[in-house]
Amino acid sequence: MTLAEDNGPERGGDDLLAAEYVLGVLPADERQVASRRIDTEAAFARLVDAWEVRFAPMAAAYAAVEPPASVKAAIDRRLFASSASTVPGGSLWTSLAFWRGLAAAAIAALAIYVAVPYVNPPAPQPATRLVASLAADNSSVKYLAVYDAARREVGLSLVSGDHGAGKDFELWMIEGKNAPVSMGVIPAGPTARMAVTPAVQQKLAQGAVLAVSLEPSGGSPTGQPTGPVVAAGDLKGI
Repeated sequence: MTLAEDNGPERGGDDLLAAEYVLGVLPADERQVASRRIDTEAAFARLVDAWEVRFAPMAAAYAAVEPPASVKAAIDRRLFASSASTVPGGSLWTSLAFWRGLAAAAIAALAIYVAVPYVNPPAPQPATRLVASLAADNSSVKYLAVYDAARREVGLSLVSGDHGAGKDFELWMIEGKNAPVSMGVIPAGPTARMAVTPAVQQKLAQGAVLAVSLEPSGGSPTGQPTGPVVAAGDLKGI
């Protein structure tokens, strides 16, 4: 089987470029170009808006992350540790000395907030999401794939292409020179979610290749790809 070496946005046109912009997987220079096009080209801006709406359910699955409680405690100690409630010669709220002291405390608290991650750096965590742009030479089939380690699933968005009557797309994981491992028949529709087995999870976390083959209805009868590989790409962290 032949895997595409170049799955860049120029292969998939503006639709794929817009999708990769929303996912945040474009190189810095290409992202700048795309950002300028959003400001100057209404049609391209609409594509970006459409992909943001399409990916919104994936983003909604991730909870907001609160800063460590120790940061707020440190700020509170700096700002509110003083028991003084009045200032000689005038009200606390009109005292220049008080406001200067409060400003100094606020600056110190900000310094603590900035320094905390460096004083107590969090343990490195493996990437919880990996993305891949799947495409291949001489094929109109293009998918965007997001592997979510926390949810143990791969989300797929069909950018273009169709498997035709009596056929199905099947998703495969390819690790080095090992035989492809089937991840199942891709459900029909513009988006799909596919559960990932524990054995495959370990290999995906290391950045394997995802590939899509065209198979008879119901999937490969042999456990290995029997039809052409119509799209493929490397999983990369975001």
